[in-house]
Formats: sequence, structure tokens, C-alpha cells
Amino acid sequence: MPRAGLTAAAVTEAGAALADEIGLAQLNMGLVAERLGVKTPSLYKHVTGQADLLHRIAIQTANEMADTLRDATQGRAGGDALTAGAHAMRAYVKEHPGRYAAGNAARPSGPDDPLAAAAGRVLESWTAMLRGYRIGAGEEIHALRMVRSVLHGFATLEANGGFQMDTPVEDSFTWMIDFIDHGLRSLESAPVDE
Repeated sequence: MPRAGLTAAAVTEAGAALADEIGLAQLNMGLVAERLGVKTPSLYKHVTGQADLLHRIAIQTANEMADTLRDATQGRAGGDALTAGAHAMRAYVKEHPGRYAAGNAARPSGPDDPLAAAAGRVLESWTAMLRGYRIGAGEEIHALRMVRSVLHGFATLEANGGFQMDTPVEDSFTWMIDFIDHGLRSLESAPVDE
């Protein structure tokens, strides 16, 4: 019989929190059970195993990231939206490095996988953020990939202690956002007469 109050969502959150604290590579079912004050077999009433837990963490992460980006960029456009979205993503990765790693490692098993819908929400948030730049449809996917790649790389390197030079990291982050903004503005399509 499942322990009262223990749910798949509670197991997932405990796993996500542990991944943030100790690193995704160190996460295991025994540690999650210990965190929840149960024996490891009790977890299997709620998740099927380590792979299922990691997949659930990835879904949670994608939904959290989508909400974070949406909330940060709502009502903003162009460089203002880019700056807000970049700072929101960076803060999320620094605060949640383990769950962010789980989110990047997972792949949807098919179109009905909740991870596909959650990842789609993240993409929608980034697409909305870039909409203010009036980028041509043929270049939108390239812009999305570039922004995600650059921000992911910066945030991940920073979260892993990869920036050791004396120059303040904040200065480099601001410089990078300005650089991306200038590049995106150079792609803006000329307004079409109606």
C-alpha cells in the first residue's frame, strides 16, 4: 500500500531538489527514498525506476522553464524581452543546475509524451520573445537555435564554475546580450506595405 502523502509528483520534486543539491550524476533512487523518509521499494509504487524519475524531472523542468520565460518576457518586445528572458534563464540554471541537466538529457518518446508538450511550451516562449525582432520566417529557426545555444552555453558554464577570469561575469553577460540584440536587429525584415 502506498504511503499516505507520497505521490509521483512528490517523488519527482524530491528527485529534482536532490539533483540540484548534489548533481544529476549523483542522483539515485536510494537517496530520493532517504530524502522522503521511506524505503527505496516504496518509490516504485509511484515511479517505475530511475529512468522514469529522470524523465519526470525533465518534464517538470521544461514546464518550469516555460513558465519562467513566459513570466519574464510577458509584455516585453525586442531587446527588452531578450534581456529579460536571458536573465530569467540564467537565474533558473544557476538555481536549478541538476534539474536543468535532466531536462537537457531527456528526449520525448513520441508526440503523446508530456515532455513533447512541455518542450513545445519552452519553444513557444522563445518564439514569442523573438517575435518583436520581426525576423523573416526563413531565419526564425536559426535565430531560435542561436539564442538557445548561446544562453545555454553561458548559463551552464557559469553554473559549473567555468568562468575564472578576473573580468566580472555580469559584464560579459551584458556584452553578450547586447551582441545578440544587434545581430537579431540586423535580420529584421523591412515592413511590408498593405
